[in-house]
Amino acid sequence: MILYNLCCSADHVFEAWFRDSAAYDEQAAAGEVLCPVCGNASVAKAPMAPRIARGGGEIVEQGDQPGPNSAPRTYTNTQATEMRRMLTELRSHVEENSDFVGDNFAEEARKIHYGETKERNIYGEATEGQAEELTEEGIKIGRIPWLPRTDS
Repeated sequence: MILYNLCCSADHVFEAWFRDSAAYDEQAAAGEVLCPVCGNASVAKAPMAPRIARGGGEIVEQGDQPGPNSAPRTYTNTQATEMRRMLTELRSHVEENSDFVGDNFAEEARKIHYGETKERNIYGEATEGQAEELTEEGIKIGRIPWLPRTDS
């Protein structure tokens, strides 16, 4: 078994175990290695911090003490699984308690904010630019990393 630090194209760093390096290469090429934070399949090996043994057999991971230039935080498989579960629950809650407005999110958010339509919970799609404009207008929005569904 081999442990790799991996990084997705959104710069989320996480750990994953593989039978050997060929198993990682095969799974990555097939798009089967997904970021546990955002579900992104664009994943590459991240630099690994060496394990340094101190006297008395104590092992210290380099980077255990975060500093101003430290690498992004890594997550164990257990932590990543728990985050994924929580994001899945959050998605279910949003879908059950909000109206899906699709690509009209920015327009609907403005109508609600300015009292042009009934106040209600909504969710949908917005570009980076639209989200920035809404924030600049004082419209409170939240951005949630939407994980791909795994039940299909």
